[in-house]
Amino acid sequence: MGDSWVDSAERIGADLHLEPAGPGGRRAALIRALREAVRSGRLAPGTRLPPYRSLAADLGVARNTVADAYAELVAEGWLTARQGSGTRVADRAAPLRHAERPPVREPARARGPRHDLMQGTPDASSFPRAAWLASYRRALQQAPNEVFGPGDPAGRRELREALTEYLARARGVRTEPGRIVICSGFAHALRLLFAPGGAVLRGPLAVEAYGLGFHRELLAAAGVRTNALPLDEDGARVDRLGRERAVLLTPAHQFPTGGPLHASRRAAVVDWARARGGVLVEDDYDGEFRYDRRPVGAVQGLDPERVIYIGSVSKSLSPAVRLGWMVLPGRYVDGVLAAKGEREAWASVLDQLSLADLLSSGAYDRHVRRMRQRYRARRDRLVEALAARAPHVEVTGVAAGLHAVLRLPTGTERSVLGAAAEQGVALDGLAAFRHPGTDMAAQDGLVVGYATPSEHAYGAALDALCRALSPPARPAPASR
Repeated sequence: MGDSWVDSAERIGADLHLEPAGPGGRRAALIRALREAVRSGRLAPGTRLPPYRSLAADLGVARNTVADAYAELVAEGWLTARQGSGTRVADRAAPLRHAERPPVREPARARGPRHDLMQGTPDASSFPRAAWLASYRRALQQAPNEVFGPGDPAGRRELREALTEYLARARGVRTEPGRIVICSGFAHALRLLFAPGGAVLRGPLAVEAYGLGFHRELLAAAGVRTNALPLDEDGARVDRLGRERAVLLTPAHQFPTGGPLHASRRAAVVDWARARGGVLVEDDYDGEFRYDRRPVGAVQGLDPERVIYIGSVSKSLSPAVRLGWMVLPGRYVDGVLAAKGEREAWASVLDQLSLADLLSSGAYDRHVRRMRQRYRARRDRLVEALAARAPHVEVTGVAAGLHAVLRLPTGTERSVLGAAAEQGVALDGLAAFRHPGTDMAAQDGLVVGYATPSEHAYGAALDALCRALSPPARPAPASR
């Protein structure tokens, strides 16, 4: 039956948009329109045209009008007609298109850095293509017909159920499918939570003194004032929380300085939220990648009614997948769904089903374990290389995550970034992440992402980084 359907579709021919117009009647107008479609390249050589009856019905003209136009163009050499093969664009028409369209030269592109050590992205070459394809196929085969209609703004039930089980097992999150809302990532979640005029959250919002400037800009655009909390070796100074309505933290691994939020401060921030009637927004951006001991569980498990937990696959799989989730206290679910709209407009339903299968089948866990081992090996190579070739540099924040922080002497960050650029190395300095309103002393350092380069490129990137960090040679003493 499938073959007969294909044969039937082939006989119908290509769907063709034409606008016959001008003097000389319908036949002449149709000939001009077809000739121009071939000449301009819209109809490529070999393209099968619709049968007389189909095109006549589409254009609202007589069948003989189409037949005569085809016959004229066959005689002129624009089309060919063979028994059993239908009417097609002639191969000889190709040079006409190219002769009238001079080649367009691509603009020259600026050459980028040779070594990408920017934070924030995983190794793109490690995306689990085979596992994702297998899950996608199963999801597509098993999907009910309603999947192909308008999407539920909460997200597919299959994914929310799979996340409920996975997050409980892997991150200690306590929730149920009805409290999970699918989004396209952390930035999208922030937009939904702090939508101007929305009914979910409002400022002022406490944030860590070092964090992504992009998030601060997003919040500022929504009219949200952010107050900076200083950081120390135990994480954010939550004892400095005041009259804010919410606080945004990265408890599993502070971004970018590294290190988890101390257990006593985890309890303290939950106590603050209960006493204040506030809420903690927990960014669990790479909680799965801890190397020195078992991953620290989510703060959400301490009080699901006082924590909004946000996660995504941007580090574990790829930012290209564009899938994230919010685990919400019950009182916020309706407001987030209202901000999102009546239909899913961000996250592909088929990708949601694929991720649900990846989680349920265990393939996601296997991929994360494999990448945890790979990134740990990369971290170890970075630490070993720096110990051997730049021992004056202190390496911190390496117990978890996909980046390390290299502490530099005060006043040297800019010059070291310049030296790195000369070596073709792209990376960030700590100053780029400092909140402009913080009273915390500035720290000089580099944020080195060790996940982005492919395996074969990582060694060369480390060599270039070490050359950039080499202390300048001291001039030889003058001879007497």
